[in-house]
Amino acid sequence: MPTNDEDRDSLQGDVTVLIPAAGQGLRLGGTLPKALRLLRGRTLLQHAVDRAAAAPSVSAIIVAAPPGWEEQVRQQLSWCPLVTVTTGAQNRQASVAKALALAPRADIVLVHDAARALTPPAIFEAVAAAIRSGADAAVPALAVTDTIKVVDAEGIVTATPQRENLRAIQTPQGCRADLLARAHAASFDVATDDAGLIERLGGRVKTVPGSHMAMKITHPADMEWAQHLLDTVGDANQGG
Repeated sequence: MPTNDEDRDSLQGDVTVLIPAAGQGLRLGGTLPKALRLLRGRTLLQHAVDRAAAAPSVSAIIVAAPPGWEEQVRQQLSWCPLVTVTTGAQNRQASVAKALALAPRADIVLVHDAARALTPPAIFEAVAAAIRSGADAAVPALAVTDTIKVVDAEGIVTATPQRENLRAIQTPQGCRADLLARAHAASFDVATDDAGLIERLGGRVKTVPGSHMAMKITHPADMEWAQHLLDTVGDANQGG
C-alpha cells in the first residue's frame, strides 16, 4: 500500500505514472482484458497500482482503461486517491498520449505496463532519480543471459551480437513530461516503448538496474511464475 501523506509530502512528489492498460492480452487467453486478469485475488492492474503508489515520489497515477471497463476499473482502484482513470486507445502509444494529456503539470513521467504487475516501488524511485540527475530518459534493465541471434525474414541468422552489450528492458520507463509530449508529437509510426521515441529525438537514455520481480506477464505460464514469486518472495511492495 502507498506511504502515508506526510511521508509523501516530505519527498519529491514530482512523478506522475501513466499505465496504458487497454490491451486485450490475447496470448494470455481468457475473456477479460489482460490488466483485469486475477493474480492471487487481485487484478494485474491493482497489483501494478499498489506498487506504483507505494513509491514515495509518485503524486499521481493515470490509468488508460480498456474501453467499456472504465467504471469497473475506477471501483477497483477507488482505494487510491492518486488514481485518475481515462479510456484507453487502439494501441499502447495512443493510450500513453491520452493519459499524458491528463497530466499537464507533471514534471517527471513514468510509463508503466500493468503486465509488469510486481515491479517493486524501488524501481520507480531509481528511474525517477536518474531523470533528476540529468538523463533524458531512463529505463530499468537486466543483463541478457541467453545468446541472441539476429535473423532475416526467412529465419536465417545474420548476426550474433555480443551479449555483454545487450540488456532486457523493463518498465517503468521515465523522462521529463515535456520531452515525452514532444516525442509523441514527432512520431509518425507506432513504437513499442517510450524510450524508443526519446531515442528517435536523439535523447540520451540511461539504464538503471531492473528487477526479476518486474517480469512481463504475457503467457499463462507467466501467471504461474508470478504466483510462485508472490508465494516465495512475498509482498513485492517491499522488494528490490
